[in-house]
Amino acid sequence: MTTEETTEDKTTGNQTADWEERVAAAWAGFADSPEADAADFRTLIDGLVAELPADSPVGPFERASAWDSTGHPDKAVPLYREALARGLDGYRGRRAKIQLSSSLRNLGQPEEGVKLLSPELVGVSDELDDAVRATLALCLASLGREREGLSLVLGALAPHLPRYQRSMANYARLLVEPEGQLPGESGQSR
Repeated sequence: MTTEETTEDKTTGNQTADWEERVAAAWAGFADSPEADAADFRTLIDGLVAELPADSPVGPFERASAWDSTGHPDKAVPLYREALARGLDGYRGRRAKIQLSSSLRNLGQPEEGVKLLSPELVGVSDELDDAVRATLALCLASLGREREGLSLVLGALAPHLPRYQRSMANYARLLVEPEGQLPGESGQSR
């Protein structure tokens, strides 16, 4: 067993590095040619999923992602839910929550997306943090809570700015704090 195989999420089950590479190649091929036949792409993913144990949480996640990426969030939602119910965790689990929330929003159920993603703001931090915040911001905006959404997006953007990081982070916070002032501001103009 390689080091790569032993350090994967516990939900990867019997997947091998070869299987992961073939899935990645399928997605790369789809990304390179999005005009390719969506049904053929989903068939390719279904074939790869068929190689997994029947109870693998990765299978429904990959199938959901394929349906979602080919314009069928309605078919993706139950598969994302199945993957999470089977215990999908780690990086793929976090991706499933982001993608499920986005699909729910697209289907007119943004409140479910907010409930699903809000706990992710205080969970394990990784490269998906900004995607969590962006998707949650969209869900909030769909609920008429644009200031909260904008606060999340500004907060996510601030660390990436070459300057004004502290100011933008403070402005993000003030969007959701009642009648706040920036630290050091007296409220008087000069």
